[in-house]
Amino acid sequence: MSEAIERVVIPVTPFQQNCSLLWDAETRIGVVIDPGGDLERIVAAIRKHDIDVCKIALTHAHLDHAGGARRLADLLEVPIEGPEREDRFWFDAMPEQSRRFGFPPTTAFLPDRWLEHGDTVTFGSHRLDVIHCPGHTPGHVVFYHTTGIAFVGDVLFNGSIGRTDFPRGNHLQLIDSIRSRLWPLGDDVVFVPGHGPESTFGHERRSNPFVADALFTSA
Repeated sequence: MSEAIERVVIPVTPFQQNCSLLWDAETRIGVVIDPGGDLERIVAAIRKHDIDVCKIALTHAHLDHAGGARRLADLLEVPIEGPEREDRFWFDAMPEQSRRFGFPPTTAFLPDRWLEHGDTVTFGSHRLDVIHCPGHTPGHVVFYHTTGIAFVGDVLFNGSIGRTDFPRGNHLQLIDSIRSRLWPLGDDVVFVPGHGPESTFGHERRSNPFVADALFTSA
C-alpha cells in the first residue's frame, strides 16, 4: 500500500491555530490534530475531502489547540489521543482558560488515551510516531510521519520557538527538546507549527535566532 498521505491546514480560533486534517490517500481514513475551535470549519473540511476520521490527536492541552476536541470527538464518535499526562492540569483548567481568553465556555475533560514518548498514533495503514517534547507545556508531544512531516504544535515555529512563561513552562527544557529530539529527524523534515507558516528543520537549524546550530558552536 502507498505511504502517501494528504493533508490540509485549517486555521481556527482568534489565535489562528493550525488545526491539521490528514488522511490516507487511498482509504481516506484520517485524523484531526489540534481542533482548538471553530468546529464548523473543521467539519466542513472533513466533508469536503470525504474523510473518515477515526480519532483526534492533541499536541498539548492549551485552549487554542484542545478547546474543541471533546465536542468534535462526541460529534464524530471518535477517541481523543494525547498529549502526555503531565498536561492534565491544563485539561482541568479548561473552563478557566476559556473565561480568561474570551472563548466560548468549555468544560474540563481528559483524553481517552495518554501518550508517551515512543508511542504511535495510527490511522488506517499509517502511523504517527509520538515524540515527547516538553518545555512549552510539560506534556507536549510532536507527531512525526515517516514521509518526512512533523506536526509540532507550539514547540517550534518558522523563525521562533514556543513561549515558556506559562505555568510549568521551561525555556532550557524546550531548547533541549528541539535540539535533541527534533533535529535528529533530519534537515529535510517539513514541520507544521501551531501558528504561522510551515518550515523545515534544516532552515531553522541555519537561521532560527533561538535554536540555530551556530548559537551552540564553541568558539
